[in-house]
Amino acid sequence: MATLAAAALATPLLLVSASPATSQQDRPGKDATKLAKSLVREASAQGALRHLERFQAIAESAGGHRVAGSLGHDASAAYVHQQLKKAGYLVSYQRFDFVYTQTLAEQLSALTPTPYDIEIKALTYTRSTPVGGVRAEVAAVPVDADGTTGCEPGDYAPGAFTGRIALIKRGGCTFAVKQEQAAAAGAIGALIYNNIDTGYGPLSGTLGEPAAARIPTGGITKAAGEKLAADLAQGPVNLSFEIRQLQEKRSTNNVIAETRGGDPANTVMFGASLDSVLAGPGINDNGSGSAGLLDVALKLARKEKNPRNKVRFAWWSAAESGLFGSHHYVANLTPAAKREIRLYLNFELIASTNNGLFVFDGDNSDGANSQTAPAGSELLENDIAAFLGKRGLPHAGTPFVSRFNHGPFVDAGIPAGGTYAGAEALKTPAQAEKFGGTAGVAFDPKYHGPGDTVDNISMTALDTHIDVIAHAVGTYAHDLGSLKLSALPARTDDRHAAEHAGSGDAHVYGVTR
Repeated sequence: MATLAAAALATPLLLVSASPATSQQDRPGKDATKLAKSLVREASAQGALRHLERFQAIAESAGGHRVAGSLGHDASAAYVHQQLKKAGYLVSYQRFDFVYTQTLAEQLSALTPTPYDIEIKALTYTRSTPVGGVRAEVAAVPVDADGTTGCEPGDYAPGAFTGRIALIKRGGCTFAVKQEQAAAAGAIGALIYNNIDTGYGPLSGTLGEPAAARIPTGGITKAAGEKLAADLAQGPVNLSFEIRQLQEKRSTNNVIAETRGGDPANTVMFGASLDSVLAGPGINDNGSGSAGLLDVALKLARKEKNPRNKVRFAWWSAAESGLFGSHHYVANLTPAAKREIRLYLNFELIASTNNGLFVFDGDNSDGANSQTAPAGSELLENDIAAFLGKRGLPHAGTPFVSRFNHGPFVDAGIPAGGTYAGAEALKTPAQAEKFGGTAGVAFDPKYHGPGDTVDNISMTALDTHIDVIAHAVGTYAHDLGSLKLSALPARTDDRHAAEHAGSGDAHVYGVTR
């Protein structure tokens, strides 16, 4: 698929003042079309595969993972940095501190009325139980019809949760909010059960930051949560519950690279997370986005030495811990530097084996966004959809939610978008009919597990998403016309003074990753 040339999108609006038509005015669009076609032709899944194989080798030599704050991630970042520097980019590390976590114990079992074990996953940044855990009755939060179970104080009947373990269905707010409300109601622990069937194991997520933690909190499957709720409807259920987690301050690095040429007042930015979870090497999540971005960046360096717009790439660290890297980056931009970033596109989990083809819903036409996408995001969605449509590739919208690295850019008012191939959710029959693959199986059956290796990659999906990256990079490197530049924040004359300066760490919101 990467050998097919990309068709031009809409006729671009000119970036100069009104004057008689000249060939000079046509150049941005022509140069964009030429570069986009060239990058789509040359960037490929096969090119990205060599980077994925390197990430795999790094993980195998570093305890089986590439988690932020570990040697595995440091080596991954060094590899990306080396490749980009050799290609001629201005490359830098952006170092920041975060709290590293490692689960020491996660155990849950029903004691009465019928003893049985329940698989559980500690949420990142949870409080810990005492060694040996606690024994207590479970109390279920009534399921709300609007999908916001456990999000408001009124969901917890007075006295019903005191000294008990709260059972809460996922949805409607962050995990941090749910356990905070449970703690305020007197609960000594929280179990959050999934609202979808995934087939890969217990719910996995983060509270966002250590300061958000109130009580020991773990994730369980939809089936396990529903069984507990059904058992509880017949009478009291007693649990044995233990979650303990090591938490310590560590340092890690984002990798930021940009072209030497190009107007910094019109910076176009593309990013992917680089770290894995502790459970595995993270080759699809998110080696795939990182490798695809790297392949396109290296091809761009060969093809274009002087783009009209500055092109910036980012490989984020500590994304799996709570999107720390991207939040830190945005929080430490000056106001002028924020205004210079005209768009941000994020690419993550782009090689799922039971894949879909999802485009972030910039106009909220599906009505499912939990973040309000800034003006211009709908145009990014349109451009990607037009590119895929001209290739006859079926695609669907996916909502803007806080689990991806575009989150802090959206909060900063920067137009955002991107694609991904699906994660832990089960593919529906309608999606299987649309995209192919198997209904009732997760888009990525190996999500957040030891099986997320180079064998967990769809080369077809990877190639398709890399073509999207290549087309976007080639187009926006020269031309922002299709984004109606006049509708975006005005550029300022102090752009050359804008640097990545500032102090203090980013505030990381609780996310439902």
